[in-house]
Amino acid sequence: MHRRCWFVLGLILFATFSTFSRAEEPQSEPLWPAGAPGALGSEPKDVPRLIHYRLSESASPTSAVIVCPGGGYGGLAMDHEGHQIAQWLNKLGVSAFILDYRHRGKGYGHPAPLQDAQRAIRTVRTRAAEWNIAPNQIGILGFSAGGHLASSAATHFDSGDEASQDLVERTSCRPDFQILCYPVILFGHEKTHNGSQRNLIGADADAELVGHYSNEQQVTAQTPPAFLFHTDEDTGVPPENSVLYYLALKKHNVPAELHVFEKGRHGLGLAAGTPGTEMWSKACEVWLRNHGWTQ
Repeated sequence: MHRRCWFVLGLILFATFSTFSRAEEPQSEPLWPAGAPGALGSEPKDVPRLIHYRLSESASPTSAVIVCPGGGYGGLAMDHEGHQIAQWLNKLGVSAFILDYRHRGKGYGHPAPLQDAQRAIRTVRTRAAEWNIAPNQIGILGFSAGGHLASSAATHFDSGDEASQDLVERTSCRPDFQILCYPVILFGHEKTHNGSQRNLIGADADAELVGHYSNEQQVTAQTPPAFLFHTDEDTGVPPENSVLYYLALKKHNVPAELHVFEKGRHGLGLAAGTPGTEMWSKACEVWLRNHGWTQ
């Protein structure tokens, strides 16, 4: 009888574990149902997509954030710079969409990643009513090279193509705010993350293209408000990347907040357990609330 009890308990635990391990993945959809521009094929790596973390039961429209994981434009850190971040935003009352964008590891460089980010913003704004999102409260967040992509979207945008047959392409791709976490910003600079630059535009890119993607040079008065955090111990992407971008924002009177924490290596994500630095998410929450972007 004793053995039978343990056997039954084991079956229950196995069934419980299996239920959790089979938890459904969040809904996702391709950014371009008919195929992305410049696609090299139709395999999953050729299909950029949005992974939904929508707050569908909210009583009023929510803000939304496009989340761009880092990975040096050669991969994507989808867990600690993707899913964990989307879940954190949901706790703040913000809908989130993880951008599974094209990069060199999938066979793509310039201009594919920025095309994907712009399309993501257009898509969320176009479908704002359907998804219970405020169309003027759509931000973009990125880590490391994903921070470079987010800052690219925040400095390279347009109001849409009115002549397009595609309703999404008629919509503005300007984000309403940007959150940059230990971002790559500088290209062609002594503090550049060379791997990101090489993966995006190649080792022999001309000076014009390098300058085009050195985003501290692309800030204008129309660049959206920014929250930035970095660490002083980051040797992979030095904090000067955030500092020089912040100074460019201030030169153009763009509202911005910068935190440079002393402790922590590159790639911390939410930085749980790193003294001081783990407070970045709380500071960001306050910044979002001060601007009216959380419920």
